[in-house]
Amino acid sequence: MTRIRVTRRAVLTGMTGLAALAAFPVSASPDAALQQLKDWTKASAAKPGRVKLVLPEVADNGNAVPLEVAVESPMSEADYVRSIHIVADGNPHPAVASFHLTPANGRAHVTTRFRLAKSQRVTAWAVMNDGSVWGTRAAVTVTIGGCGAG
Repeated sequence: MTRIRVTRRAVLTGMTGLAALAAFPVSASPDAALQQLKDWTKASAAKPGRVKLVLPEVADNGNAVPLEVAVESPMSEADYVRSIHIVADGNPHPAVASFHLTPANGRAHVTTRFRLAKSQRVTAWAVMNDGSVWGTRAAVTVTIGGCGAG
């Protein structure tokens, strides 16, 4: 017969790990996603317009959802997009991506793929060089979840 020796340190370490896991939300909320955008942009809200967010209405697989963001801007020294921020309000962590641009980019257009845990809304905000913030959002239905969800 094999004896397993359990020490107080092992129990406390296990409990600390469980507490750390419990501290992470199963999914973010629209409020958490909005707060992430506010933290990134230092703005309280975004004006509608200028930002075009392209996502599939239905994503067959949440592990690799294509995303495209384009912002109307001449990308000149006088008028350019400084950054683009994207959040998903139903993922375990709402932050999806931030892109930082300069007039040298030539156009304000980014594409990527990202994970979505479940069907949810995705929001994109663009910060212009004059400090104005523009944004839009789109809903995506996920049939097979990413981020460990089914």
